[in-house]
Amino acid sequence: MAGNFWESSHCAQWVLDKTDLMKERANDLSVLTDEEYQKIFIFYASFIQMLGEQLKLRQQVIATATVFFKRFYAKNSLNTVDPLLMAPTCVFLASKVEEFGVISNTKLINTCSSIIKNHLNYAFPGIEFPYRTQMILECEFFLLENMDCCLVVFQPYRPLVQYCQDLGPGLEDQLLPVAWKFVNDSFRSDVCLLYPPFKVALACLHMASCLLGKDLRGWFSELSVDMDKVQEITKHLLYVYDLWKAYDEKKEVALILQKMPKPKTTPP
Repeated sequence: MAGNFWESSHCAQWVLDKTDLMKERANDLSVLTDEEYQKIFIFYASFIQMLGEQLKLRQQVIATATVFFKRFYAKNSLNTVDPLLMAPTCVFLASKVEEFGVISNTKLINTCSSIIKNHLNYAFPGIEFPYRTQMILECEFFLLENMDCCLVVFQPYRPLVQYCQDLGPGLEDQLLPVAWKFVNDSFRSDVCLLYPPFKVALACLHMASCLLGKDLRGWFSELSVDMDKVQEITKHLLYVYDLWKAYDEKKEVALILQKMPKPKTTPP
């Protein structure tokens, strides 16, 4: 693994240009509106989060799985692989990459089935989880190939902790929990594909300071960082929050998933 972000494959290959990202999504956006597309990714990020929590994974593993998921669909249409198969595949791979340990195949399948049946039945009415171990193993190879085996993911958590420590104990204790939640929510957006993780951390810290009424203008002014980019990230996150707030998932998501481009092949 690269010792720092600037020498990593994450920096070299996976900080994408927004224009290129939109071009890759053109096929999906010919069927879906941009809001519907974003709502699908909010839904599947929540599914990955739920799956990770049920499997008792660390947040770092869940975050990496979500980034893998978004990296795959940054280069592929939704009709390439069913996201319902890709999501647990990303969790399976991330648990190994983050050295959490290999998840039992049986436990992974059973947990997916339980979540679909007991928690997400409004999204998949009358449908059981259709995939089995062999399909996840095959999908894992496809995922690795599409990411060009670039498995290094730098997350905003570590720089966020360092920034908060720099602010001192008083502010750290107040700002860190709130900014941490903003980082968790940021994986519902595209910022993990478009910006370096330390800038995402700064944007989340900035949002936390505004929410709590803490004046960090002097501290930010001392940083040698492009604050315009930090403002861009903040706008991305606020857009997703506005979308998320107005999103009645239980009423909308089943119709959106039916409208979503489907893979040509289905599991036996």
